[in-house]
Amino acid sequence: MFNDIAYAMGARPQGAGGAQTDGAAAMFQSILPLIIIFAIFYFLLIRPQQKRAKDLKQMLGNLKKGDKVITTGGIYGVIEEVYPTKLVLKIAENVRIKVSRNAIAGIRTDDE
Repeated sequence: MFNDIAYAMGARPQGAGGAQTDGAAAMFQSILPLIIIFAIFYFLLIRPQQKRAKDLKQMLGNLKKGDKVITTGGIYGVIEEVYPTKLVLKIAENVRIKVSRNAIAGIRTDDE
């Protein structure tokens, strides 16, 4: 009777490399969900954000005199002068403001 209990608590017999294969498969099964979660985060969050940042940097680099823009603060204007780090916007007749290039949210396509 006690021999059966001792045998039941003993280690599983190991064959020729059987434990290594089971260990590798168990490790792969435990890492696979992490890989899948990382792939989902990459394609749904990281990659689109990098693309948006690249497009914004390209747009800011291509700004020129006469472009109609909107700032991050919501000011509509037309570019009058372009400098390496700032722009001069005309927002009304005889009203011009200096803004940082990074303050430009986008180029307007409407005729407002």
